[in-house]
Amino acid sequence: MAEQKTMTINMGPQHPATHGVLRIVLELDGEIIRKATPVLGHLHRGVEKLAEVKTYHQCIPLTDRLDYVNAMGHNLGYVLAVEKLLGIEAPKRAQYVRVMLTELQRIASHLIWLGTHVLDLGATTPVMYCFREREAILRIFEEVAGARLTPSFFRIGGLPRDLSEDAIDQIRGFIADFPKKVDDYDALLTNNVIFQRRAKGVGLLSAEDAVNFSVTGPTLRGSGVAYDVRKATPYSHYGDFDFEIPIGENGDVFDRYLVRMEELRQSREIVEQVVENLPDGPIKADAPHVVPPDKEDLETHMDALIRHFKIGFEGFQPPVGEVFQSVEASKGELSYYIVSDGGNKPLRFRVRTPSFANLGALPKMIEGQMIADVIAAIGSIDIVLGEIDR
Repeated sequence: MAEQKTMTINMGPQHPATHGVLRIVLELDGEIIRKATPVLGHLHRGVEKLAEVKTYHQCIPLTDRLDYVNAMGHNLGYVLAVEKLLGIEAPKRAQYVRVMLTELQRIASHLIWLGTHVLDLGATTPVMYCFREREAILRIFEEVAGARLTPSFFRIGGLPRDLSEDAIDQIRGFIADFPKKVDDYDALLTNNVIFQRRAKGVGLLSAEDAVNFSVTGPTLRGSGVAYDVRKATPYSHYGDFDFEIPIGENGDVFDRYLVRMEELRQSREIVEQVVENLPDGPIKADAPHVVPPDKEDLETHMDALIRHFKIGFEGFQPPVGEVFQSVEASKGELSYYIVSDGGNKPLRFRVRTPSFANLGALPKMIEGQMIADVIAAIGSIDIVLGEIDR
């Protein structure tokens, strides 16, 4: 009987299809993967500890950098957690605007995923189309927040300012045009025999395994589990909007693709409902001990503003305790955990990121499959290393 030998190789950390500085140690029998071990830590920045020496307001820009293609989603999760701690609630108009911008961010994130995922598999045209539509969203963010990639727009207690008419007109134009664009992606890929052969039956993850690995988001729903935080525990008035939770049947790369394609359409539907039903009213909570003054009041409240950002909350001591807040980010369930000792900055600050949890299921998806299938599987779970090596 011939002796069997395996070879160990590194995929990454400098590899375009690992979507960041991810290293995977592969034990190979020919081209068959016998064992896969993700190795993390090449991008570690210590964001969670850094947040513990900053005031609650100063932490907001840090959350953008965790998932830099879903910055609004992280902003929302964090400000909701702090608002829960302080016992305040943003006005309804502010919450509607937050939902609209977060869903536009979800679309932008999925467009990055779609373009780069199929580029990994050899399709060069879709990435150009996807970045074209993403650019339209980033221009909306630039109009709204003055920044594109890391807007840091949400605030504890609401928003820094209301939307301009130009921003609303841009959003209306985008949602009117976007369905045709998604149909174009669909026509290019869904029935493409090359894409199907690279995606169907590849990276299989059963519903039971997905739950056991604590997988969430489109990766979980691709395995047939209809769990979405926006439906399970609604926040920010998500219960006011009609949308579906798309699910897959086989738990493979192709099903995860179909789920996200439908989510592009569903997020667009949510944005349209927000635009058509945007309530009037303030965009900041009536909580002067927490919420900084409006721009027109800066001169008369400059001392208060300085105290807000240098010291924390003027004349107000946050309650001692802990809070946990989950939201449905573009990649799955995102949770912020904050412990307060009554000071002006978090005593403990931890983030449960979907990319980290979802990556844990990668060995289950690829062991027993071919080297080329690793590329398809990594792309299908849509990781970003900023969330993993936080």
